[in-house]
Amino acid sequence: MTWMIIEKTEQLTQAFHLFNDLSKNLTESYQGLESQVTKLRQELATARNDRLKTLIEKEKLANQLHKLLATLPAGVVVIDITGKIIDCNKAAVEFLGEALMGSSWPNIVEQKLIPVVNIPHERQLKDGRRLSISQSTLGHSEGHIILLTDVSEMRSLQDLVNQQKNLTAMGEMVASLAHQVRTPLSTAVLYASQLGYEGISEQQRQKFSKKILERLQFMEGQVNDMLIFAKEGRLAMEEFSLPVMLKKISNAMQEQLMISDIQFSVTDTSKITAIQGNENVLRGAIMNLLNNAQQALNGTGEIQLIVKQHNQDLKIIVKDNGPGISESAKERIFEPFFTTRVSGTGLGLAVVDSVMRAHSGTVQCVSESGSGTEFVLIFPIAGQSFVPNESNFHSKRENRKV
Repeated sequence: MTWMIIEKTEQLTQAFHLFNDLSKNLTESYQGLESQVTKLRQELATARNDRLKTLIEKEKLANQLHKLLATLPAGVVVIDITGKIIDCNKAAVEFLGEALMGSSWPNIVEQKLIPVVNIPHERQLKDGRRLSISQSTLGHSEGHIILLTDVSEMRSLQDLVNQQKNLTAMGEMVASLAHQVRTPLSTAVLYASQLGYEGISEQQRQKFSKKILERLQFMEGQVNDMLIFAKEGRLAMEEFSLPVMLKKISNAMQEQLMISDIQFSVTDTSKITAIQGNENVLRGAIMNLLNNAQQALNGTGEIQLIVKQHNQDLKIIVKDNGPGISESAKERIFEPFFTTRVSGTGLGLAVVDSVMRAHSGTVQCVSESGSGTEFVLIFPIAGQSFVPNESNFHSKRENRKV
């Protein structure tokens, strides 16, 4: 019995020692775990502080960028991959209008930005200002950022430089045109002096009056060309009727071609009723081209005036079936004072080029020797009005001899 008590006592002692060992291990493990928790808390606090500092710095940077975009003189537009505007700054709103957010960028471009001929990266606002447009892709194909820069002042300075060049050329022109004005003036004076004689018949009096009028009109044309050439880029623009201008041109050409075998036609497929520009100088430029075509035909042939719309541009084409222009002459025909005619001043086509630049457009010449000539006036349409289902205006002069 005693040995059984001793055996149980030893078992209890061993169990007690085992419990002490387990308790000690558990205490050590708890202390280690507590140490790790403390360390993790410290690391988490450090990470939280670093994250907070990063957020504060990013917020400061975002505020700086927001202020920068707000005060930037250039317009900034951000679009997503679908072309919808998702952000813009104050300058962009001032350029394009208030309702930008959520709008379609292609629609904004079509409605508010007028293309500039031969300058694809520039557009013109309806108030006349010029914008340079550049575009960059955002990371991971998230969309695009578009920068709108007002280059109106730079273009004005360029126009001023061109004007100064024109004025310099005007000084050269005065000397070269002296005999061009003096000769018709002397002729007009001579005919005017004959009107005072009592012995002349009424028929002679009318003939002299007509000759005087022709010489005066010639001199008026020279003076008008000089003024238009000098006023490049400073022409007054307003809305006018395109069909009315074409009708005036048609009537003037019919009167000029009364005693010739030249056929003349006007075809307008544009369906545009009103355009923005200077009607007088534009009509004068077209008449200049028509007069050149008439002189090239030398009394017989065909002249066509074709008007059509191409995208946002208006094309006015003057076409004849005359002898054409040589390649060497074609390279210089728009230079001031270059002419192939003995009695020419070399200013007519330079004036046409000047008028088109004032309308933000261009003039092109397509011609080969023996294959006729085609002058194409191209300029953006501003203030256009469309009339659907309207029949095209067409006028053709029947051949008549007097």
